[in-house]
Amino acid sequence: MTVMTPGNDAVQEWTVEELRAKYGSGMEIASEENLLLSMGPQHPSTHGVLRLLVELEGETIVNAAPDIGFLHTGIEKNMESKTFTKALVMTDRMDYLSPMSNNLGYVLAVEKLLGVEATPRAQTIRVILTELARISSHLVWLGTHALDLAAMSVFLYCFREREYLLDVFEMVAGQRMMVSYFRPGGLWRDVPEEFEPAVRQFLDFFPAKIADYEALLKNNPIWLQRTKDVGVVSAEDAISLGMTGASLRGSGVDWDIRKATPYCGYENYDFDVPLRTEGDVYARYRCRMEEFHQSLRIIEQALDKLPGGPVNIDDRKIVPPPRSELGRSMEAVIHHFKLWTEGFNAPEGYVYQAIESPRGEFACYLRGDGGPKPARVHFRTPSYVNLASIVPLSQGSFVADLVAVIGSVDIVLGEIDR
Repeated sequence: MTVMTPGNDAVQEWTVEELRAKYGSGMEIASEENLLLSMGPQHPSTHGVLRLLVELEGETIVNAAPDIGFLHTGIEKNMESKTFTKALVMTDRMDYLSPMSNNLGYVLAVEKLLGVEATPRAQTIRVILTELARISSHLVWLGTHALDLAAMSVFLYCFREREYLLDVFEMVAGQRMMVSYFRPGGLWRDVPEEFEPAVRQFLDFFPAKIADYEALLKNNPIWLQRTKDVGVVSAEDAISLGMTGASLRGSGVDWDIRKATPYCGYENYDFDVPLRTEGDVYARYRCRMEEFHQSLRIIEQALDKLPGGPVNIDDRKIVPPPRSELGRSMEAVIHHFKLWTEGFNAPEGYVYQAIESPRGEFACYLRGDGGPKPARVHFRTPSYVNLASIVPLSQGSFVADLVAVIGSVDIVLGEIDR
């Protein structure tokens, strides 16, 4: 069988037995007459390093096998060696395009284990920021997805708007990406006075930007040719594959964690869950485009009813004292020192907390043993599960359509290799 690696002039001949010994029995070879192409490791329409072994019969994909692990960080095991609060910073590094969502899923799990609930103001601010993070993540998806299919202008426009959102995140958290802003019991600090005007300004100008993206892509004949009837998956197959998020809703399955099992008061917001029934690359694109508008609706409602009051619960065993007290209270200094060096104890037991991230169902399984460190941390990440769908979605398609299929699923390798 012929094996070809991009960038390598040497084309090697392998037997099927040699290939299975090299790549494992998971790669089923249909015929020794086919070409086995090593696609990667590089960025084939992904946000991270992915390698695909693709079996081709001419230009048609017969089979494919994802080869992951190039970004492995051991995040879950490393978190188990840190206190509950210190472990938070590692969640930013998984889905690094939506760190706010990672923070929220983990923090909600910690609060569920502790039996506490954030204040109304903190919950509303969490909703605003996670919806802004959803928009920011979708902007990266749209820009890179379009770029992979040769639509360069959309990429430049999307990153222009994303820069504005990163400035907002820096305004509230001091960081553009690795924010660690949500904390057990509330937030790191309250949002500054200029936060609400900045977000309302975004609400004013962003709908016109969405219209610009739509004008470039929605009815573009080249875009339609590259996305319509490509990478089709039925509702039944999408469910059996465990797909979530827009990748599932593009096949007509009405499942959104914010509606099914609300958190942070999402049951009090009026918004729709975008659905399509075609199940192809174009359907998944349309779902995410409509999600822009729904996130704007949620943010506007949250701003209109943003309550006053504290952003942290009144529990000094969990939340550190205000910085203003450290200069005049020795008790506050001692408490601050002990909380950040020793942490707080969480009761024995385990919890499972799921949220709707930009890519689908992001969930945290957390187990406490009565000490200040988690006994077990495990994440159910949508990118890891959705990655498996690339194989059935791409079978029977042309190799040129593979990047369109990968982009439509919208995976981030940081939350796959963890």
